[in-house]
Amino acid sequence: MIPADQDWQFIAKQAIIIRDILFGNERLAELGWEEEARGRDAIAGGFQGQRQWTDWLLNGDFTEAIMASTFDWNGARPVTAFATENDTLNAVSMLFGTLITNKAPIFSDVRTYWSPAAVEKVTGKPLTGRAANGVLHLINSGASALDGSAAAKDEQGQGTMKEFWNMTEADIKACLEATDWCRANYEYFRGGGYSSHFKTAAEMPVTVIRLNMVEGVGPTLQIAEGYTCVLEDDIHQVLDERTDKTWPTTWFAPNLGEAGFESVYEVMNAWGSNHCATVHGHVGSDIITLASMLRIPVALHNVPRERVFRPHAFSGFGTKDLEGADFKACEHFGPRYQ
Repeated sequence: MIPADQDWQFIAKQAIIIRDILFGNERLAELGWEEEARGRDAIAGGFQGQRQWTDWLLNGDFTEAIMASTFDWNGARPVTAFATENDTLNAVSMLFGTLITNKAPIFSDVRTYWSPAAVEKVTGKPLTGRAANGVLHLINSGASALDGSAAAKDEQGQGTMKEFWNMTEADIKACLEATDWCRANYEYFRGGGYSSHFKTAAEMPVTVIRLNMVEGVGPTLQIAEGYTCVLEDDIHQVLDERTDKTWPTTWFAPNLGEAGFESVYEVMNAWGSNHCATVHGHVGSDIITLASMLRIPVALHNVPRERVFRPHAFSGFGTKDLEGADFKACEHFGPRYQ
């Protein structure tokens, strides 16, 4: 166990060491560790904390949160897709999102579906605006990128998420000030640590992504475009405390109307994992195009048909059941990622 007065010293060293493992550090060569100084030329990473590590050592929430943000102790810099619980499928989801947007991917649990009736029952107030049909509670144990606070501002002064090269010192300071670091919940992290805590404080267009591995098929993608929602403070507090009030929260309302998106519940019901990656902007069509290049079939999405580009060759496998045709095309052409 780490003495409490040494917690942050340990946490800071952990983040620096992991960054050096991924990308290298010339200083290590000066100390005689020439091979280690090269790093791993990493494009993504992850940390297996629970439970082998966190039962007796501090959790990795700070490392996971800061690696996935558009800045660290050196200022603004490119994002690193870095997954909690070493969820490699979500690391790839995060990687796809940040490669398309150059913005921070938010790692979250798809924790709870809150129906309008349930919210009104426990809070006495109705959901309104984009949240009127219900919301998904995207929350994770303090490992979400600080950009997810939406404390950065666009030209109109509205909360947003930016490419790393557009992050100003004011944006970085605002994200840091919007985030507090709560003592780790000992029910989950017996070894202690600190978890990032914020709520996404702006209504933003976002795309939620998940790569799943299906036996007999291989990797498949799920994509949900929608908006983050800002709930009234008293509604937020009641719902937030049903899970863990020390973790970062994003309230998400998917765009409804497409097959599989008849209701917010149906999206939750069809989601293939308890994890997801969220990026700023409606970029589902770009993710679908990337998936077609990699021969990864898309099993669920709500991108309108007029925005979807399908390779011409895919039409040879059918034109009515496009999803089924895409699965057959990807199987026939084979993966491009081996």
